[in-house]
Amino acid sequence: MPASPATRSGPRVVVVGAGMAGLTAARDLRAAGWDVLVLDQRSYAGGTVRRTEVAGVTVDVGAEAMLNRRPEGVDLARGVGLEITHPALAASRIWTRGELRPLPRSLMGVPLDLDQLAASGVLSDEGLARVRREPTLGPRTYDEDVSVGDLVDERFGPEVTDRLVEPLLGGVYAGQARRISARAAVPQLLAHAARGSVLEQAAAIPTTYDLPVFAGLAGGMGRLPETLLAALRADGVEVRLGTTVRGLRRTPDGFALVTGSAADPEEVHADRVVLATPAAPSGRLLGDVAPAAAAELTAVETASVAVVTLALRVADAGLLGGLGSGFLVPPVERRRIKAATFSFAKWDWVREAGAADDLLLLRTSLGRAGEERTLQADDAELVAASLADLAAATGVTARPVDTHVQRWGGGFPQYAVGHRERVARVRAAVEQVPGLAVCGATYDGVGIPAVVGSAHAAAARVGPAPVRGTMGA
Repeated sequence: MPASPATRSGPRVVVVGAGMAGLTAARDLRAAGWDVLVLDQRSYAGGTVRRTEVAGVTVDVGAEAMLNRRPEGVDLARGVGLEITHPALAASRIWTRGELRPLPRSLMGVPLDLDQLAASGVLSDEGLARVRREPTLGPRTYDEDVSVGDLVDERFGPEVTDRLVEPLLGGVYAGQARRISARAAVPQLLAHAARGSVLEQAAAIPTTYDLPVFAGLAGGMGRLPETLLAALRADGVEVRLGTTVRGLRRTPDGFALVTGSAADPEEVHADRVVLATPAAPSGRLLGDVAPAAAAELTAVETASVAVVTLALRVADAGLLGGLGSGFLVPPVERRRIKAATFSFAKWDWVREAGAADDLLLLRTSLGRAGEERTLQADDAELVAASLADLAAATGVTARPVDTHVQRWGGGFPQYAVGHRERVARVRAAVEQVPGLAVCGATYDGVGIPAVVGSAHAAAARVGPAPVRGTMGA
């Protein structure tokens, strides 16, 4: 098996994966003095942070925003010279019980304002009565992990889970509330329950902050990995896209990675390795190097989603401009879409970009864990399903000028009950292998700041580049 060309300038780290985690880790490692090589099987960098052109306007077809109150994402964007912007409008609704209803103040769907909840009409009289009994429940400490849905069912009743918690968790994790870990997804809820009534503590939960909740980039979040990639290459980092890593093994002085096809393999040597790939490929690569970690990672389930972007003529869009920034759809409504985002209303830059041609751009999302059949349809059917649900929700029956369907197969790791304990076991096993680190959305959070944070931690584990000749195994 031929080795890669000897063009190295110093101790080398190979980063597998050019999503946000891999690019961030590569940036940190280059700054720490390493010769860095990034490998990714896709033809583009950024993973699920990507943008493309629809009706002549370049828009996000993956993640469109990041949490602003957690600093890692915005700090990274500013660090590569990008200017942060914030939503012009962030007023989502819930499409349930036959109407688009205001989303009451909540903690990931758990109600914090009884008056708003009652006025919204999201719950039935029986469901609202069940919520009103929550203050009579005493403190509850969970010795073991519990699902978000089971915890909410117990304190607030299943109607809150079905109509409020499910759509919010579906938007973040593409998961099911009664399978998602409370410790991993909403640890604050466990802390409140341990003290007693969540509703009685609601007044102490902040509703206003010094900073906006979300941040974005004019031109799209996809600019972040594009800019990172350009900066890395300018700094001497080699990034090979369209390169699949098929194997990983230890060598006396580090690691060997097998790339290329089975018929024409290539062996790439590294002193250190960072796996910034999803759970399944990471598990496959770790099979011989860290088998205990591999077993844990291959057990992580994922969800697939599709994002449908629609460009409508302003004259055909009817009342969409007065319906806030979009809406969420509870699974109990049995609709095809799980959410709609009115991008033209949410982001000034999207509205301005479409204005030249009198266009409004919006998007829907489809697919949750366990709903793979929803996505077993061609693009035309997903567009038709999106338009039908939009018409039923808003009354707008416009024919789009252009459409785009982006499928994210297995793009959302599921944080099942016991997720944090699983991650601890993975990291304990990986730490037994000197020179190896892992990062990405599988571990500490699926949002951009959490992914960036995990990459910083992985790069810190690798540490600064040593002087050649002082390397340890």
